[in-house]
Formats: sequence, structure tokens, C-alpha cells
Amino acid sequence: MRNRLIVVLLACTALLTAACAASSAQEHISRGDTYTGEEEWDEAIMEYEKAIELDPSLTEAHNKLAWAYSNRGCAHSHKEQWDLAIADLTEATELDPELAEAYNNRGWAYNMKGQHDLAIADLNKAIELDPQLSIAYENLAVAYNERGRARDQNKQWDLAIADLTKAIELNPELAAAYNNRGWAYDGKRQYDLAIPDLDKAIELDPELAEAYSNRGWAYYGKKEYNLAIADLDKAIALDPELAVAYINRGLSYYQKKMMDMAIADFEKVLELSNDPELTAAAREGIALSGGKSTQ
Repeated sequence: MRNRLIVVLLACTALLTAACAASSAQEHISRGDTYTGEEEWDEAIMEYEKAIELDPSLTEAHNKLAWAYSNRGCAHSHKEQWDLAIADLTEATELDPELAEAYNNRGWAYNMKGQHDLAIADLNKAIELDPQLSIAYENLAVAYNERGRARDQNKQWDLAIADLTKAIELNPELAAAYNNRGWAYDGKRQYDLAIPDLDKAIELDPELAEAYSNRGWAYYGKKEYNLAIADLDKAIALDPELAVAYINRGLSYYQKKMMDMAIADFEKVLELSNDPELTAAAREGIALSGGKSTQ
């Protein structure tokens, strides 16, 4: 009889201990919720972690901890602390592999670091998990645009066009994607494809100096030098530091035998740019125009 009483007492004690732990865990969750409402993410994470330590079976605590890491990751992103953001958002995805927002936010952080392949993978995952998450589509369009632009810079024209076409499909209002695809078509000397893209970029963003410069280059390629100069004038008016517009306008003046104006533009390139390709072209342009470089 005595042994039975001891067993009963021990069982009661265990139940009371578990109940107290559960109650204490809920208190930590409540405090975590309060900190979450105040956007105090460090404190919220600490409270949710304490709740899980007391009761590892609490699904609510795990889910809220994932959200807290995700939100702290966003806070790091707002401060452009991309590595810290990625670390927190990775923790969030490990805690809750179904948390679409965490993949979206990590994708954005990767994109801002120039890690476009990782960004695109994360953003596609976010869309797979939540097809209604509209911001993920917008961010994916930006990521494809940024990777396309990087490929433009490496003269990987076909790869660039593929990425930029995807960006445009995702966001038909993204002026930068039309500009960058127009640039790629320029690179392939497909000027009749470049010009409609650059027209669209300018329609969407009339202040986009690069689009005027790229369209000017397309007109130059078509030997329509007056149209080229008009576009390049506009590009320079919008962005007086855009060295490539001066080189292209200088080449257009050269073709029109306006040598003094060509030389002035080539000299401006040397003043503005340290880019080896641009400066070499400018010096060659000065020499061909009968001038002598002073820089």
C-alpha cells in the first residue's frame, strides 16, 4: 500500500511539474508576442527559445520563433546588413521550411549581394510555397533583371536576353528590364529589336538616361546619326556623368565630319571615366578626328 502511494505521489509530482513547465512556456510565448508587437526581435527570439527549452513539443513556439528570425532578418535587410539578414533568414527556413516569406526575404538579400542564382532559387521556392505572395514575383523579376544586366556587362548577350525576357514576363512594367534587353540586342547588332525595347523603357521611365543612350547607339548602328545625336543629347541632359553617352555622341559627330564636337566629347570621356575600354576608344577617337589628347 505504501509503495502504491509513493508511485501515485511521484506521478502527481511529474504531472504538476509538466503543467508548471507548460504554464511557464506559455508565459514566455506571451512575452515573446509582446516583444514581437514592439518589433523587439532579439528579445522575442530569446523568449520563444526559452519556451521551446521548457516544452520542445510546442509547435506554436517553433513557428513564432521562425517568424521572429524572419522579421529580424528583414530588419537587417532594411539596414543593408545582408550577411546578418541571410543568417537569420536561413535560421527561419530551417525552423519552418514552409515559411514562404523567409525564402522571399532571403532571396532579396542574396540579390542585393549580387548572388543572383541563389536569389532566383529562393524566390522560386517562395512562389512554390505561396503562389499568392505577390512581392515574390516582383522580387523575382528584379533578380532576373539584375542577372541579365550582369550578363550584359559580360557580353553574354543570349543569356542576358533569356533572363530579361523572364523579368519582363513577370513584370511588364519594369523599365530597367526593357532597357537592359535593348542593350543586349544592341550588343548583338539587332538594332531593329533593340529600338522597340528602348522605346518601351523610355515610355515607362522618361527619365532613364541609359535608355536614351542605348537607343542612340542603336540609331548609330543603323547610320541614322541625327537621331542618334538627339537621343544622346537627351541622355547627357538627364545624366551629365554618363560617359558612354559622350563616346557614342562623339562617334556620331565623327561620322558627320563634325570633328571639333567629336573631339570635345571624347575629351569629356577621359575626364569622366577610368574604364579602360571607354578611355581607349576615346583616345582613338581623338586621334582619328585629328586632335591630340590632353589627358
